[in-house]
Order: sequence, then C-alpha cells, then structure tokens
Amino acid sequence: MAQTNQYTKILLSKKIGMEVHSYSEGYGTVYDSKNKKESIVDSLGNITFESAHSISHIFKNRFILTSGESGYKTKSAIIDEKGNELLPLDDQSFNTPWLSKKRIISSKEGKEAVYDYQGKEIIPYSERILFVAEDRFFVKKDKVWFLYDLEGKQVSPREFKEDYHFENGKALIINEDNQSEIIGKNGQTLHKFSTQIYSLASYPYLITKSRTTGKYGLVDAEENILAEEIYDDASPEYFGAKEYVYLRKKGKATVFNKKDRKLYPNNFKYLTPLFNDLFSVYSDKSKKTGVGNLNGEIVVPQEYDFVQSFSISGKDFIYLKKGQEEQFLNQDLKNILDQNTQVIAFYPDQLIIKKQDGYYQFSVLNRSTSVLKDIVAIKEQEPDFFNIFNLYSKPVVCRNASNLYGIIDGKGKEIVPFIYDDIIAFENSENEIVVKKQDKYGVVNFQNEPLKDIIYDKYYWQKEVLKLDKDKKTDILYFTRFKNSGSRL
Repeated sequence: MAQTNQYTKILLSKKIGMEVHSYSEGYGTVYDSKNKKESIVDSLGNITFESAHSISHIFKNRFILTSGESGYKTKSAIIDEKGNELLPLDDQSFNTPWLSKKRIISSKEGKEAVYDYQGKEIIPYSERILFVAEDRFFVKKDKVWFLYDLEGKQVSPREFKEDYHFENGKALIINEDNQSEIIGKNGQTLHKFSTQIYSLASYPYLITKSRTTGKYGLVDAEENILAEEIYDDASPEYFGAKEYVYLRKKGKATVFNKKDRKLYPNNFKYLTPLFNDLFSVYSDKSKKTGVGNLNGEIVVPQEYDFVQSFSISGKDFIYLKKGQEEQFLNQDLKNILDQNTQVIAFYPDQLIIKKQDGYYQFSVLNRSTSVLKDIVAIKEQEPDFFNIFNLYSKPVVCRNASNLYGIIDGKGKEIVPFIYDDIIAFENSENEIVVKKQDKYGVVNFQNEPLKDIIYDKYYWQKEVLKLDKDKKTDILYFTRFKNSGSRL
C-alpha cells in the first residue's frame, strides 16, 4: 500500500527535526522557529529552498512566495521547488480558489491577468477575470464581459452584461432582450425562452419561475410546459441517478419523472429516492420512515427508525431498522435476512452480520455465510453515518478472543493488528483512530501508520482537531478526511 501524505509528513518531520506542513505530491513546507525562515522540503528530507518570506504550497513543485515586511506592501511570486521565480516578486496577489494546475490569476493594481505555471502571460491585465468552467474564463473589459479559453483566445465576439458560471458545458444567462437563454462554452445560443428559467440543474428539464406570482413550474428545452407555474418551490435531484424533479405546493410534493415525462402528485412533503421509483418517506406525525412509490402509495409502513438504500454486488437493496428488528429487502421487497440477524457493516461486495453470538461475512447473491474467526465483538457505526459521501461502512473495529482490539476491512482482512486494549474510531469521515495500550493513548490511521506514539494520558475530539494530553501539555493532530469507498483498504 502506498504511504499516505499524512504519514510521510510525520516521518519527514522526525527526520529533519522540524514540523513539515502541507505535504503532497513530493513536496512540503517547513517553518524554522529559530531563524524564522520558511523552507521547501522534498520527499527525501532535502531542503531545496529557504526564505525569510512566507511560502504556500499550491501543488507538486509550485509555490507562492509572499513577502510581508512591516510597513511595506505585500508582494508575491510564483516559484518552483528551488526558489526560481517563474512569476517575479511584485505588488500582486494570486487567486487559486479551484487549485488549477494549469492557470493562475494574478491581481495587481486593481486589475487581473491569467498566467500559466511557467510564468507565461495567457490573458493580459483586464478589469476583472473569473474562472467559470474547467477551461473557460470570463474577462471584463470596458464594463462588459467576454468569454476566453485556457489558451487566452477569445472564443466569441459576444458581449455579456454579467459573468456566468457553466455547468456541464452550459450556462444560464439573461440576454440582451432580458430573456432567459442557455449558452454553450463558445457563447453560442442553445436555447431561448419566453418564460423565466430559474434553474438548469435538471437539463434538459428546466425549472421556471413566474415573474408575476413567483411560483415555480417546469418546461423542457423546447419550452413545452411540463408543469404549470403553480408550485411554492421546486428542486432537482442533485445526487444519485438524478431521475426526478420535486415540485411542492402546500407542503406536498409532486414528482416529475424524467423517464416518462409525467407528474406524480404525492401526499408526502419530502421523498428520498431509493431505486425502481421507490422513495423513503418520513412522517412528521409519527416521526417514523417508510417506503412509498411514485403513485404516492405506501409499500412499506412508516414505522421504521432508519431507511437506507445500498448497492451490494451490483444489486439494489433497502435496509430497514426498527428498534432491534432489521430487514434487508431485495428488489422484490423480500427480506433476505434470517430472523434475529443484525447487519454490522455494508460493503460493495458483501455484508458483515451478527447472528446469535457469531459474526459472519454474508453474500447477498446466494445468502451464504462465512464465519469471522476469533472475532467476539465488533463496534457498530451509527446509522446516521451513511449519506451521499459515505455510501458504505468504514473498516470495523473488532475484539478477539484474547480481549485485544484490531480492525478488519470489508473482505475480513486484518488491516490494524489485534494488539490494543481499545480502539476508538470516529464517526463521519475521519481517517484517524485512537489506540489504547496500558492506559496510554496514541493515534494510527486505517492504513496502520503510527501518527502519534502511545504516550498520552487523555484525548479530546474537537471538530477538525484531535487533542492529546501528556504531562499537562497538549499535542494536536489535524484530521484528514476519510474518503470512503468501502473495500478500498
């Protein structure tokens, strides 16, 4: 397994005797508190450049050098790992909000220009420049905007009153005739509308908004009316398969199904899509969740505490939990779990379940089980862990028959050895885990890299920081976010 940037940073810090910051792609930065200088360090621990000025890492071997002497204007430069100035130190600041590895915007004396990372000017200084797509800029000249590509070429003679951002190669604008219009990346007209378009997030279906009543409706790209402007609000499906648009009136949702271009009035306020035109539906009255279909019919009663869809081994399932009762429904809404079975973890290829007093890997394809040997307990994750960013479980913290803790992944492989008195894994997206031995605490990650020695008396989890106390002194470790892809570890 490749060594993580986080662990490389720790090893380099120990090697050079100074804390390495922002390490990635072979380089990091270091601040020496003794001589008050900042440096660039490579992956071998070599200091490649040192300066009294501030150094910020952009990517790989590109950095921003910023001078900030008291009483003087701030000056900035783009440098490489050896300190060579690719864009010379000047009264300028740099805009890298999207962390592009191709272009950077320089702001100087109230104007802006675009450069590449070799220091070549791509777009000369203008009134304003905005990055509006992966390969497009809007450039303001004489109070109007023009569209440019990454090579600094103006792609259209068309003038725009405002800047607009592109989504999937399209932008929604208000044109010269005060009409809603959709343009392509070369400024060309794709569609014009007589009605006001509110959002193109569900293109080719478009949410409209009445200029007189403020009510919402829906049209297609040819302006055929799909839903009259009678709704209090409208929202597209932003994640997942993006099959629906939700229109709401008086607290009830009407669902537009893109597949058949039809409207389905419902009695539910909010619906979360599952699969096959099924939705989880929440009852404000009972505070419970069930499953409904497009026609507004309840197909699973609203009596469950938690409802979530999962794709396992290429098939779709619905997980239901009510108190101690759990079900795992297939596409026919048949439960494939035996009675008194508890699902411990969900992975792309299989489940980990608890049955009676044993733990097993469970195949959803043939319902076969394989015992997890020597595992006597597994720490469970809370159901609210699962969301669009955490589609599957983390590797699980287990206790073996020797009363020692370790971690296994979705395939049952040991990834953190069973040598600890306890392991504390945090919810959400944290990659760091606290380990305990002989009443002392340390930190490792899911790659089993030691991040903090097991020498601390206490630990605290505080938002983005893990605090560890020893001898009335506190060390901190910033969390890196755990990008969960199930069995990737």
